[in-house]
Amino acid sequence: MKEKRLVAVDKQTKVIPIQWDATFFFERAVRSLDRFHYDKALKYFRRAVEYEPDNPVNHCNMAGILSEMGNYEESNRILSMIVDELDPSMTECHFYMANNYANMEQYEAAEGSLIQYLEEDPDGQFLDEAEDMMDLLHYELERPTQLKNIKSREGMIEHDQARTLLEEGKFTEAVRILEQITQQQPDFLAARNNLALAYYYMGMFEKAMETIQEVLAIESGNLHALCNLAIFYQHEGDEKNLRPLVELLKKTAPFHQEHVFKLATTMGILGEHSSAYRHFSRLLKDAELHQDPCLYHYAAVASCNIGRLQEAERLWKQAIKLDPMSGIPQYYMEQLEHIRSGNQTGHVSYHYHLPFEEQFKLWEKSSDGIPDHLKRDPLVRSSFFWALRHGDQHTKLQVIQALGMIADSEVKDVLRAFLLERDEDDYLKRIAIFVLRTIGVQEPLHAVLESKDTVIEPNRVPSRLPVWDEKWQAVVEMAMNRMNKHYDLVQQHDLMTLWVEFLSRVYPDVPKLSKPEGWAAALEYLTAKMHRRAISYHEVSMRYGTSIATVSKNVKTIDGVCGIKEKMKSVSSVFSSNSTDE
Repeated sequence: MKEKRLVAVDKQTKVIPIQWDATFFFERAVRSLDRFHYDKALKYFRRAVEYEPDNPVNHCNMAGILSEMGNYEESNRILSMIVDELDPSMTECHFYMANNYANMEQYEAAEGSLIQYLEEDPDGQFLDEAEDMMDLLHYELERPTQLKNIKSREGMIEHDQARTLLEEGKFTEAVRILEQITQQQPDFLAARNNLALAYYYMGMFEKAMETIQEVLAIESGNLHALCNLAIFYQHEGDEKNLRPLVELLKKTAPFHQEHVFKLATTMGILGEHSSAYRHFSRLLKDAELHQDPCLYHYAAVASCNIGRLQEAERLWKQAIKLDPMSGIPQYYMEQLEHIRSGNQTGHVSYHYHLPFEEQFKLWEKSSDGIPDHLKRDPLVRSSFFWALRHGDQHTKLQVIQALGMIADSEVKDVLRAFLLERDEDDYLKRIAIFVLRTIGVQEPLHAVLESKDTVIEPNRVPSRLPVWDEKWQAVVEMAMNRMNKHYDLVQQHDLMTLWVEFLSRVYPDVPKLSKPEGWAAALEYLTAKMHRRAISYHEVSMRYGTSIATVSKNVKTIDGVCGIKEKMKSVSSVFSSNSTDE
């Protein structure tokens, strides 16, 4: 006899109904993409289309997956349907179709779609990518394409020049060009986005935020602007606006590689490491990108930050193979071992260069200073410019010295602007003036010193003395020549300042300077003591070819006038950590 089954009528059900809608299937599709299950992702995107057949974004996502799977013809059929039937304003579909045609080696058709894209959207977001495709078509078709005539509109050449300057880290020059372009062509969104980035790299945060808001006022869905805005919100600590924007970006599945890369790096910076890992892994599937050590580094960092340490090790090892000389992947491999042993916590940085302090340690040990490739590295340069605006006093001092090693026109502009900052320390400004003079800037310099607008005339040694004797100059030059390889710019500046102070206090009763060697040696000895460097009378007298007695006598004379012991208490206590022992 079968048991009777009883129905519970009074108990509350525990079954949670599933909300079957387009969002549900979109999220399932993205989850499948994370696991590289493209067949499942395609199935879920098809279901999302069934629930919202009039939503062109769902169709575009499906076309993107088909393109990833190599089904270019079906992808183009859907893209064509979008612009013909659903939403003609989605002009980017023509660019996607051009990509698909190029992948099928149908270059004439690719050219046609590219022309249509540029005709319908002359200020579109894929102009830079279209430039690259134009070069490909020119090569494959073995003839000039018609794209030159369409793309060579006002401002395009200048914009390319500005982008090159950004890539070289020459931000102030890029800003001048981009500001002019955006004034003449307010709807040139790529120029506005790059202008916002240039401001941000230079530490001009308010201007960067204002510029990115202008982009979004014109095109609310501009992916580059949304990514930049999210980073700006994070910098500002604006969690209220940041969280919904992050959720929107997490649901975004870009079609084009450049947008995938932009979104991947953005999600990494925002701390959304799982999303960053998904996008970087997708990029690594492209054989053309497999020779880029930076990409392996980014993917390794994302792996490390989500706890996939073995995967991170594999990726950094590949980066070492591709970039064995820089030492950057090796440094992060060492950090990985610290993480494994529990000696390091926190997230690893995505920037593909050594941390700021590590760079200075290497440069201080090297007689060659900053390597040429790092002088041109925009990330290194932007870290300098940012630290000069937002770092503490010690960091700013290091940056000013580092900029003196780079010594190009960009550096000169940045240091000139620093002299006009009313809230900056006068000592730092005087170091900046010394650096500018050292690297060849001899015109009058405008500065705010002691809260007053001042013009620093191009004297060889700035002072308030009514005259400057050639014998006084000879002492300075002798000391500088001997100290050049052993002392940094701050210490050289302090020596010069000490000499000017001594002369100013004793003037007009300046001692006879028949032998500059003894005075130069005394200045180096006192400067070394101010910066707590190990030095002896014997050592310095040998270097200058003078007697210990002469050096000792001159040291006592200068110390008696200037009070070096007090200077050691005030100056060296702040800046001595910047010095190194001989």
